[in-house]
Amino acid sequence: MPRATLDDVAKLAGVSIKTASRVVNKEPNVRAATEEKVNKAILELSYRPNQSARNLASQRSHLIGLVYDDPAAYDLPSSGYIINMQQGVLKACKNFNYDLLIHPFNFRDKGVDEELKSLVEHARPIGIILAAPLSNMRKIVRAIENTDTPLVRMSPGATNGKHSTIATNDREISAEMTRYLVSLGHKRIAFIKGDSGHKAVSNRFLGYQDGLKEAGLAYSESMVCEGDNSIGSGEAAGTTLLQRKKSPTAIFAANDDMAAGVVRVADRLGINVPAQLSIAGFDDIPLARQIYPALTTIRQPLATMAERAAVSLIQATRNMPPTRIVEIVPAQIQIRDSTGPAPN
Repeated sequence: MPRATLDDVAKLAGVSIKTASRVVNKEPNVRAATEEKVNKAILELSYRPNQSARNLASQRSHLIGLVYDDPAAYDLPSSGYIINMQQGVLKACKNFNYDLLIHPFNFRDKGVDEELKSLVEHARPIGIILAAPLSNMRKIVRAIENTDTPLVRMSPGATNGKHSTIATNDREISAEMTRYLVSLGHKRIAFIKGDSGHKAVSNRFLGYQDGLKEAGLAYSESMVCEGDNSIGSGEAAGTTLLQRKKSPTAIFAANDDMAAGVVRVADRLGINVPAQLSIAGFDDIPLARQIYPALTTIRQPLATMAERAAVSLIQATRNMPPTRIVEIVPAQIQIRDSTGPAPN
């Protein structure tokens, strides 16, 4: 049986091809009754848009590009952060009949800007969603600007610039997590910082400092260690902190991977979590629920953020003037088994 065409859909629904196309592409200002007839015809004929034809009809493909830092650049890579973003963009793509182009880039490579520019010019996506930490790197942003491709920056750490930005309240929610640990009786609360190039993660460190100040606790450099967002760096930082003469009773890591590294160290050293040590993370990637004990963390709404970024790009192509948006999607604390009252 030959594949159904848009013409077949239009004839069955009793509308023009142009109207059928507007419904398929989810364009605005179509009457509900007309939309219902076209969608009924689409289901009856099992119609699927021909992407090649759609691409030829416009100067850009029906693709949305998701560009992110290459997890393979880390010794112990984690894919949880990437998977959450992909799920959000895919949801928007499915609703609007678009496809997703994913591409990791190692921002440490010298020619990454030219590589990115070449990819965009070849694939011709309708827009790019740029994930952190690439979203705060001027060289990366400029490479996309030079292709005249619409751009949404995710979690760039600051809402500066002319491009739309979607982020979460990193600093405020990190202060809240710190206050939660204080409420459990902890006074020696350590913090593991993330990659310094990731400005949104750096805001979490500022939140930790805010939380200490709000709780009336003094900030101490001895309670802070550097990390790079990887599990391995969490292990190294956890080892350093837990071998100090006055070791912390709680450790708050700037992401879940590093927090998981601390859990591994505590197990190796025979430290009971949470009876002797409370551990908290940030992001709520699948790993946070898979390790034992399950990790208290901050659920960053990555999927929602990515979905809204994709929708904003798609809407910009629907005869709507492009607008710069700045949207903050609030995060939430998820209390699990890795935190408890401070030891006596």
